[in-house]
Amino acid sequence: MLEKIIAPIAAWIIAVISAGGYLGVVALMAIESACVPLPSEIIMPFAGYLVSTGRFELFAVATAGAIGCNLGSIPAYEIGKRLGRPFVERYGKYVLMSVHELDRAERFFLRWGSITVLVCRMLPAVRSFIAFPAGMARMPLLRFHAYTFIGSWPWCFGLAWVGMKLGAAWNSDSRLSKVLHSMDAVIGVAVLAGIAWFIRHQMKKRRAR
Repeated sequence: MLEKIIAPIAAWIIAVISAGGYLGVVALMAIESACVPLPSEIIMPFAGYLVSTGRFELFAVATAGAIGCNLGSIPAYEIGKRLGRPFVERYGKYVLMSVHELDRAERFFLRWGSITVLVCRMLPAVRSFIAFPAGMARMPLLRFHAYTFIGSWPWCFGLAWVGMKLGAAWNSDSRLSKVLHSMDAVIGVAVLAGIAWFIRHQMKKRRAR
């Protein structure tokens, strides 16, 4: 089940990185940061795996990922700045961003200011759409890009490091592959449970409205 869910996406990501090298990493992370549901949790670990083969360098691949995050954040920032809250309220659902999450992000901005971008760039899920409220708050562009890069780099580095270590262990220890394959069923159930929870949560919110 898990392979059917992620295999097509993973295959395409692998093909892009294999063909494009560092530029492929930049492009994929730009897409992810433009609020397209393309998981960095697949992009960067595979890039890290290529570090273990000697094709990439760890610090360079993390930097490429962070640059991609900056480039991909530009459209979302500009949409938030120019079109504002009504646009995000209407179309945010297409990037799994609810009005409640938007309210929470705005409150965080009011309380903590620009540092919100730096912190949220190191958090899963929310990191991909934090540019919307940053644009709505008209955060200075230079500061926005500086915090986006500083916050994204550790995230990209950490995922790439995990991929590098797993790649090295995969080739040297056959026990690792057996353990990972034995976990497929558990992970598959977890994915399905997460999808079911999300659908149920959305239905409850609609009934409440």
